[in-house]
Amino acid sequence: MASHRKSPPPGTRVAGIRTPALATAALTSVALLSQTATAAPSTDDKPSIEEVEKKVDDLYRQAESATEKYNSAKEKTSKQRKEVDTLLDDVAQRTQKLNEAREELGSFAAAQYRTGASAPDTATFLLADSPQDYFDQTQLMGRMTSRQKDAVDDYVTEQSATMKKRQEATDSLETLSESQNDLKTAKATVQRKLSDARELLSQLTAEEKARLAAIEKKKQEEAARKAAELAKQQAAEQKAAAEAAAAEESAGSSSSSEASDSSYATKAEKALAFARSQVGKPYVWGATGPDSYDCSGLTQAAWNAAGISLPRTTYDQVNAGTTVSLASAQPGDLVFFYDDVTHVGIYIGNGKMIHAPKPGAYVREESIYYDGESAIHSVVRPA
Repeated sequence: MASHRKSPPPGTRVAGIRTPALATAALTSVALLSQTATAAPSTDDKPSIEEVEKKVDDLYRQAESATEKYNSAKEKTSKQRKEVDTLLDDVAQRTQKLNEAREELGSFAAAQYRTGASAPDTATFLLADSPQDYFDQTQLMGRMTSRQKDAVDDYVTEQSATMKKRQEATDSLETLSESQNDLKTAKATVQRKLSDARELLSQLTAEEKARLAAIEKKKQEEAARKAAELAKQQAAEQKAAAEAAAAEESAGSSSSSEASDSSYATKAEKALAFARSQVGKPYVWGATGPDSYDCSGLTQAAWNAAGISLPRTTYDQVNAGTTVSLASAQPGDLVFFYDDVTHVGIYIGNGKMIHAPKPGAYVREESIYYDGESAIHSVVRPA
């Protein structure tokens, strides 16, 4: 007869072997510990120096973009304020004329009342909601003298013109308010982006700052190499152009562009002389000189010294001339950067430019490849 043994309770040992229930629990614990170790957050989540550099550059670019929007809003606000002031002066003058016309009509009404001559039509005219309705009535006009009719004409004309100008002034004031709001928004954006960039840089250790400087130096070396390549290419093209011009001259033909090129070179020389004299002055967003500049403020001032008036912002300067190829760039040309056209420098030749780079920097000579070849948007000849 077979004997039946009862199974041991879970968790007890049988001949040194752990029961399945306890073994399963042990395996589950190991798995949970493994998962916990895997899911544990890293203690070193600090961004790399390369990430910091990219973030800071992005913030400076965003600040520069906001600066150009600030410049545009400031220019629009200034222009709108002048227009509002002019309109308000005009309204004041027209109101004075309207009052004079009203007084003249009033004198007629008073005379009619005193003499009892005809009904006081002029008084009725003045008290009407729409004087034009009475003006159109031939019955009233037939009772008026020539002088009275002229007074009515003057009144109606001045009333219409004054109402029109008042509406224009109201609309302009609304536009001015919108421009002022845009100005405040752009200013706040610039300040926030710059503050964020400074905060990131302030968190770097001395070693990290040294590494950041090394990365920047490497970028400058690459930019200088690209500038040298461009200088060789431009020299080759200029040599070919000079040989072609010499051939034309020997054949008895003349180039109509020579005088134009000479005139541009003269103006460009003046613009560049001014730009060079500003080297070392600080970049300040929204500044147009003479002690500090932002990028478009510098190019505007430089070409103004040459007698050429440029618009205030990069958005408008890029359309203020003839677009030329990079290989054909001449000293004095404006070099624009980024897809949103938020930076500009003035070309000096050999792949270099003078520009006001960014907050914390100074006006300086630098390779046009300072932020990589892809950053260049276009080249424009402003005169």
